[in-house]
Amino acid sequence: MIDLNNWENFIPELSQKEVEIPHFDRASLRETGQRNPVWIHFGGGNLYRGFHAEIAQCLADQGELPTGVIVCETFDEEIIEKAYLVFDDLVLEVVMPSSGKFIKRVLAATADSLYCHPDCSEHFAKMIGHFENPSLQLVTFAITEKGYRLKDTSNKYIGPIAVDIKNGPKKPSHTMSILAALLYRRFLSGAWPIALVSTDNFSQNGSQLRTSLLAIAKEWQKEGYVPEIFIQYLSNEEIVAFPWTMIDRITPNPSISVSRMLAEEGFLNMSILQTAKGTNIAPFVNTEDIHYLIMEDHFPNGRPRFEKAGVFLTDRATVDKADTMKVTTCLNPLHTALAIMGCLLGYRSIAEEMKDPDLSLLVSEIGYNEGPPVVESPGIIDPKTFLEEVVTVRFSNPNIPDMPQRIATDTSQKVAIRYGETIKKYMEIENKDPQTLVFIPLILAAWLRYLIGLDDQGKPFTPSPDPLLVELQHRLSDIQLGTQDTSHIQEKIVPILSNKEIFGVDLYQAEIGRKIEGMFIKMLAGPNAVRKTLQNYLQEHGRTL
Repeated sequence: MIDLNNWENFIPELSQKEVEIPHFDRASLRETGQRNPVWIHFGGGNLYRGFHAEIAQCLADQGELPTGVIVCETFDEEIIEKAYLVFDDLVLEVVMPSSGKFIKRVLAATADSLYCHPDCSEHFAKMIGHFENPSLQLVTFAITEKGYRLKDTSNKYIGPIAVDIKNGPKKPSHTMSILAALLYRRFLSGAWPIALVSTDNFSQNGSQLRTSLLAIAKEWQKEGYVPEIFIQYLSNEEIVAFPWTMIDRITPNPSISVSRMLAEEGFLNMSILQTAKGTNIAPFVNTEDIHYLIMEDHFPNGRPRFEKAGVFLTDRATVDKADTMKVTTCLNPLHTALAIMGCLLGYRSIAEEMKDPDLSLLVSEIGYNEGPPVVESPGIIDPKTFLEEVVTVRFSNPNIPDMPQRIATDTSQKVAIRYGETIKKYMEIENKDPQTLVFIPLILAAWLRYLIGLDDQGKPFTPSPDPLLVELQHRLSDIQLGTQDTSHIQEKIVPILSNKEIFGVDLYQAEIGRKIEGMFIKMLAGPNAVRKTLQNYLQEHGRTL
């Protein structure tokens, strides 16, 4: 039996199973990284374990990253306790190409893992020390869209942020407040330069990180907690930079089938864990083989040679074009469409959905027809090739155990970028009209139908976690399958569809609100109404590819 914690004692067995192992002095890497950190990462979940940790290992194997990465978790302490510390900060990566031959690696370039919260004083003190160290070059983030959101749909600060503003930098609780407090300590220790690099899956992520961080710092300045010069420090991008990125790697929750496979191959303790806060994590991570990371090359304190690990380094404009291509057209809107429809139609697998002719055609209509006319090619990636890869290879990969329920998580935080940006471009471009859109409005109507909590057969299901779920379901609480009273439905959904905080645009100003209302009413007609509505629109409006 192979013990991941003591992998060095099982090199012959790992070699026999073709498991790739580290080729660096791990003890030295951990000691150096904890003493003089270069790279800190916020968000210890599966994306870090299946992508950033692989990049770090690739660099460490080449002698390009002798410090490794310090992982910082601010939301779920059990991730650190049960997935990092118990397994000595190691992870077994399982890469799953569509060809079927899996690639397995022991990833060991995580130098330390900390629950970065004032409630854990020992870990928080260590993180303060790391931020005060001039050696620190960059901090990356994979904390999901909601990690940057400071306000609710009424444009008021959410509870934790309001408390953090009142309390100041000594006892922050929200990730953005914790970051602001740590940067204040860096400022006080020497105002050292640094790059803060969002690698979350939305457009212009660096800009959003900067906006959120400065909002908290400015509120603290108003309260007298920090001086104006600290705001100037954070505002000077020649000292504190916020590079934009485009990241792309489908990394589902750990799969029970992978857990069983590893156990059958003789690996010990490969069970999947679910924390009290609902995080699914394991000693292993399963991910796809196709991946992209494009970074704006702006690092005031220097950076590792990321290009040695296959990362694209370029200018901001190119990153923006690449990310817009992916997030608003060629991948993320299609993923969310499959997520919403998959939950309504009873699917538990993205790959299985792609075998459904209606859903496959829906994805093609959005991806090939409605999005591309308003997208500019980034140059370094061809949109048509990228889209073809997504539709014919990645979504259809039977080895990736991805589920619509995972993708449906936090949909309220995603629709503004994934659909709202395209709608806005149809409003702005002279020869485009959002009223010509059919399948993007159809998905927005399907999301409202999803929020009712009944599948297409009328059976209850549990919607995926979402910070606005309770609020939105409350607004829709008296709408049931069979409700056809147009004025009553309008009374309930107009405040939702007109909310720019959710969609990035007032959908009535875009002149598609009424269309969405009509689609929603059709989907409420009775059992199988979602399927019938989808089929009718495909038949009436589908275009030959």
